[in-house]
Amino acid sequence: MTEIDYALFADRLERARRGGTTARWELLREFQEEWGYRPSGRPPAADDPDEEPSGGVDPALPVPAALAEWWDLPYNSFVDRPRLYWTNPEWPPTVRPDPSGYGGSEGLPRKNAFVRPDEDLRVCVFMAENQYCNEWGYPAARSALADPPVLVAAHDDDGEDGWQPQSHSVSEFFLHLAVHRLPASLGWTACLNGLTGDTEERLRTRLRPTGLLPWRELGSRTEHFGGPDVLVAHDTGWGDWELTAYGRSPRALERLAETLGVSWTEGVCEPEESSGLFPERP
Repeated sequence: MTEIDYALFADRLERARRGGTTARWELLREFQEEWGYRPSGRPPAADDPDEEPSGGVDPALPVPAALAEWWDLPYNSFVDRPRLYWTNPEWPPTVRPDPSGYGGSEGLPRKNAFVRPDEDLRVCVFMAENQYCNEWGYPAARSALADPPVLVAAHDDDGEDGWQPQSHSVSEFFLHLAVHRLPASLGWTACLNGLTGDTEERLRTRLRPTGLLPWRELGSRTEHFGGPDVLVAHDTGWGDWELTAYGRSPRALERLAETLGVSWTEGVCEPEESSGLFPERP
């Protein structure tokens, strides 16, 4: 198995940003393959994007091209195996505040960092956490853009509810979602609480940030760092674990423990899902 150094992920991401939406789809495909995902060939199990829209849809709003492209990607792992993601799609996107009363989030306040006060203050939601505790969307005022920035309805750093930046574009969001979700199912996993100052310093100096914005969900605020065959999720919010490490092999997690000067007291969990990179479990 060829080693992948995720310390270089930020460089790959920056090249994909310069290359546009198509380049980000290609990086998504590469990342999925690196963690062992292969399309199953089964009929799609996710919600059909052609199903009857709900009352929360505003048909006057265009749907960003990147969102429609994502649904149709031949290697879309969400459509193929949605249980890897633990999220619900909203297709077509529904607006917040939701006139049907189903969606729980509000729109943008008049004073916000994303649109002008005289623009449409609604948010178009296209994805939600399984219990709709968090929702992801783009400003309705930016719906005509091919690949608009993505917001998340979550706590800010002061614990206040509202819309926060999540990803620079829709296509980057789906890459970000894969980075946050797929290694947890397809890789080996180790968790740690009670990080020391030395551990945090090693994390930030011996690994490199992935270049993605912090992932906000269920009270967590997670930054991702990369190293040889490993990704590390560092949560400075209210998640279950301060540090969750994902390795493409058990040896990668052993090397990471040496790098960080820690031991995996909770042990190392093997992949939850079978994949092309790793041996099948009996």
